[in-house]
Amino acid sequence: MKDKRPAEVFPPGEFIREELEARGWTQTDLAEILGRPVRLVNEVIMGKRGITAETAKGLGAAFGTSAQFWLNLESSYQLGRVPVTDDAVTRRARLYTRAPIKDMVRRGWVENSQNVSVLEQRVMDFLKLPNLDAEPRFWPHAARKSTSYESDTPAQTAWLFRVQQLAQAAPAEAFSHSQFGNLISKLRLLSSSPQEVRRVPPLLAEAGIRFLVVEPLPHTRIDGVSFWLDGRPVIALSVRYDRIDYFWFTLMHELGHIKNKDGLNNTRARLDKDLVGERAQPSSAKPEPEKLADRFAVETLVDQKALEDFIIRLRPLFSTMRIQGFANVMKIHPGIVVGQLQHRGEISYAHHRRMLVPVRSIITEAALTDGWGHVVSASL
Repeated sequence: MKDKRPAEVFPPGEFIREELEARGWTQTDLAEILGRPVRLVNEVIMGKRGITAETAKGLGAAFGTSAQFWLNLESSYQLGRVPVTDDAVTRRARLYTRAPIKDMVRRGWVENSQNVSVLEQRVMDFLKLPNLDAEPRFWPHAARKSTSYESDTPAQTAWLFRVQQLAQAAPAEAFSHSQFGNLISKLRLLSSSPQEVRRVPPLLAEAGIRFLVVEPLPHTRIDGVSFWLDGRPVIALSVRYDRIDYFWFTLMHELGHIKNKDGLNNTRARLDKDLVGERAQPSSAKPEPEKLADRFAVETLVDQKALEDFIIRLRPLFSTMRIQGFANVMKIHPGIVVGQLQHRGEISYAHHRRMLVPVRSIITEAALTDGWGHVVSASL
């Protein structure tokens, strides 16, 4: 609720004058009581000088009131003198609460404006809102993030709407579930070499899946999203970790949602927490759609029975040579094996990091990308 503005405010000097009259004191008397110059007392009474904390303490002691009483009178008087302005500050503050304006402007998602009405309209257009009281509504989706399975932060919502905006420009053929297994087999053959990551976007497009990369906004911790647009699936990755195991696991996880038709029939798949690392959420705490997508990803990338046999034989000494040998047998990059060993807790996240080769620069050059140095027009 906004503070009410009084019809008229009086300087504290008016109250001091009343106190002097009630006591029969002169300004000189008060100056001597306070031990302050007569000129200072006169300027305070005339409203030419404000009441400081020191003066407030003296007045409180002289008149038997609190110092806060006089400071409050001074504050009310000064605030009352400020001309009434429009509510631009309030509206801008509200707008910054609804959306990460600074980051959206920096990324070129919306154009900045000093006119708050113009900026409000641009944000409403971006989030497809009839007004700022409405809640953004994104179609059913399955996304990976780390705050809650139930709700999105304003920054996460903005990222999702940017994905929606760009997905309409992503190329793809007609999608057929019957060809999904063939797609997975082709993708699996690419997982042994970092350079082969560049072939992922055209393979997905040929199979009818729109694919794009959108750099995450700060503190969103989103890893990817999958949803359906005009009957065809869309997958977007943030690639916030630049390592081969993370890329392939996230991609396969989202493909698992597509395989299971999560979000296709107006049913929203639950949101997920951190995908890799020591803060990754255990599978037991995840909703069933996420468990199934995780299982699809790990089993597609590495034969789990073979991995368990490998672990039993070598635990706890997983040398670089042994991991590379097992990866060669599995026809997969050794970094992916390292990632699964880390996730299982068989090795620490500090071990064998040299095998976790970067792939971000490869995939962003091959896919429709927003961020990581790639700029896409906000008008798409």
